[in-house]
Formats: sequence, C-alpha cells, structure tokens
Amino acid sequence: MSRTIPTINTSRLTLRGMRAEDFNRFAEIWAMPEVVEHINGAPWPRSKAWAAFLRHAGHWQITGFGQWAIHRHREPDMSGQVGFFYAKRDLGEDFDAYPEAGWVLAPEAHGQGFGIEAVRTAHDWFDRVVTGQLVCMIAPEHEASLRIAEAVGYELLRDTEYEGSAARLMVRKGPPQ
Repeated sequence: MSRTIPTINTSRLTLRGMRAEDFNRFAEIWAMPEVVEHINGAPWPRSKAWAAFLRHAGHWQITGFGQWAIHRHREPDMSGQVGFFYAKRDLGEDFDAYPEAGWVLAPEAHGQGFGIEAVRTAHDWFDRVVTGQLVCMIAPEHEASLRIAEAVGYELLRDTEYEGSAARLMVRKGPPQ
C-alpha cells in the first residue's frame, strides 16, 4: 500500500510529510521541557522520538491520514507537527473509536498565531478529505491548546486521568457551523 502525503501551503506555513532529515529537529523538539510540560512532563529520549517519528510515517500508509511537519516559511527546520492519528489509549469507545487530533509547536513559534493557523489548515483538509468525528486530549491547564481546540469546534467530552495526569477529553462532531 502506498499513499501520498499532501503538502498544504498557507501564507505563512507549509504542512508536509516528515522526511528523514527532519528527525534531528523532531527529536530536539520532543526533548524540550517546555514542549512536553503539558503532554507527559518528561522530555523524550531519542529512542522514543524515533519510534514516534516512524509511527507518524506509517500512520499515513495505514489510515490515509497522519501528522504533518509544520514549516514556517523562510525557516530551515520544522517548527512542530499537526494532524491526526489513532492512539488507542483505552479511554473508552466514545474516544478511542475516533481519530485523535494533535499539535505541537517549538517554543520559538509560540504566541504568533502559527498554532491556530496549522490546526485550522489541518482540520480544513480533514473535513474535505476524510470527514467525521474527531477527538483530542489536552491537559486542563494548557490554556493555549484549549483555546485552539475550541476555535476549531471541540467541546468537552469529559475530564479524566491518563497515565497519572489530569486530561481533558474533547470531541468535534464536524466543522463549526
């Protein structure tokens, strides 16, 4: 099976498939304490980053959707990632049965609107190509990600605990009206 990962351009960003040469930057981003603070709290070793990096590539092949590398125009390296995946977290059929959205930005890209731009662009693609319900999981104290989720139409599903940390499960039943 072979699938093509679409490249999507906005006025400031390019969303594209991750390439082998992106791995060092990918691993660097996931090793930053300020990146993982609201995700799992522990910077990732390169081995965990490598497993995730390969999982992202394979996800596109198996499901037809996945995570894109986020590139800011005129910047040499990726600034983060955005997209969709099945995590199978054992959080219940009302969550695990649906594609999960996720986004991560390197600290130097925070506070400039890149997150909402990337997330909106990815969701516009999903709504046109895949369609259907989406879920996401966000730490309840991560206000920036909660604002982004709400801006693209997510609503509270329930609060729970995941791997020892509080988690807000959110659902998006379709594009905002």
